[in-house]
Amino acid sequence: MNTTHSGPRTRHRTARTVLAGTLALLLAATGCSSKADGGDDGRTDGGLRTGPGVDAKTIRLGALTDLTGPYATLGKSIVQAQQMWAEETNARGGICDRKIEIVVKDHGYDVQKAVTAYADIAPDVVALPQVIGSPVVAALLDDIERDGMLTFPQAWAASLLGKDAIQVLGTTYDVDMIAAVEFLTRTKGLKKGDTVGHVYFEGDYGANALEGSTWAAKRAGLKVTGLKIKATDTDLSAQVSALRAEGVKAVLISAGPAQTASLVGVAASRGLKVPVVSSAPGFAPQLMKTPAAPALAALLNVVSAAPAVSSDLPGVKRMVASYRKKYPDSPVDSGVLSGYNAAQLMGADLEKACEAGGLTREDVVTAHRSQKNADTGLGTAQDFSDVDRPASVETYVLKPDAEAVGGVVNAEEAHTVPGVEEYLSAR
Repeated sequence: MNTTHSGPRTRHRTARTVLAGTLALLLAATGCSSKADGGDDGRTDGGLRTGPGVDAKTIRLGALTDLTGPYATLGKSIVQAQQMWAEETNARGGICDRKIEIVVKDHGYDVQKAVTAYADIAPDVVALPQVIGSPVVAALLDDIERDGMLTFPQAWAASLLGKDAIQVLGTTYDVDMIAAVEFLTRTKGLKKGDTVGHVYFEGDYGANALEGSTWAAKRAGLKVTGLKIKATDTDLSAQVSALRAEGVKAVLISAGPAQTASLVGVAASRGLKVPVVSSAPGFAPQLMKTPAAPALAALLNVVSAAPAVSSDLPGVKRMVASYRKKYPDSPVDSGVLSGYNAAQLMGADLEKACEAGGLTREDVVTAHRSQKNADTGLGTAQDFSDVDRPASVETYVLKPDAEAVGGVVNAEEAHTVPGVEEYLSAR
């Protein structure tokens, strides 16, 4: 999924993001921010500290999602998975003797709509287990940090690290691309002096991914040819021609599923049959029903912090079975796993905060940052205690498979590749 990101370095925002940020400031100045309406207000309920989003019967969480824009399929999967988690949790008695309610707002991947939706939803929720869209997250950063509202963005840029209330789940894009380069050198015969192409979205998503590939390539003695594209670029014929002219031995892609399908399909048709590695947002199971499917199965691998939904992990199998039963007409894709995992992690934070005597926003953030080995059984354990590090540095390698649930299978189990710790220390 495309979403803007970067590291502790400054990134140029798009004009639309700047406009949205201005709107956010105007909303704050006119008293529309959630803080202006009252933050953690110190209420007590039977000895329990409470604040916005929590009353005697309910804990309200918020979701700022895309149900009508370019990531509508992903948004629907995440929303349904998190609603399923809420219903399961409520059937067991809820959390802290309260029922869970998720308030969903569709922004359609429009930053201005998202800023307005945040101002509308923020006074009434304690945390956000879902925010889709890096431009959206970038526009809301100041508001989220000011309100101290624990937020799980569906975005994985290193620029989102270092913020107490904002949690990137799993790895960041740069770590994924370091793993991708290591995979190519270890399994595809790339050697010193070879050239690797990297096609990437403009903005923080692509820029952060390029940081990782450039660092790893230099370490391995490879050359990187970077080609920046826009989210609206869906025919990558020109990029394939440029990569052929460079004599690349492999290609990395940090873009969306449409771009991945075009790149791989055109490359195969023009004889550029080299291995291609994408990060998780670059693949969707629907691609395996397109004419590009044979080429994807032959050439593509996907580096991901999460396992395939076809995994044999007991927790994943239970989730898939429950989701299929509840939503028989919906595909089971990576969004289902991502959304359900985020909801379970949020639930664990709420439980821990309750045990410590409070469900204010500050209590929830504190509980979250105390988690050093958070394991939902849906992948690798995560450490949330260091705001400056990714929660995990372990990655899977997935392989497209049209017959598998979710369109992919695990090709390699989770592991930490050499060099990642060196990179993080240097960064």
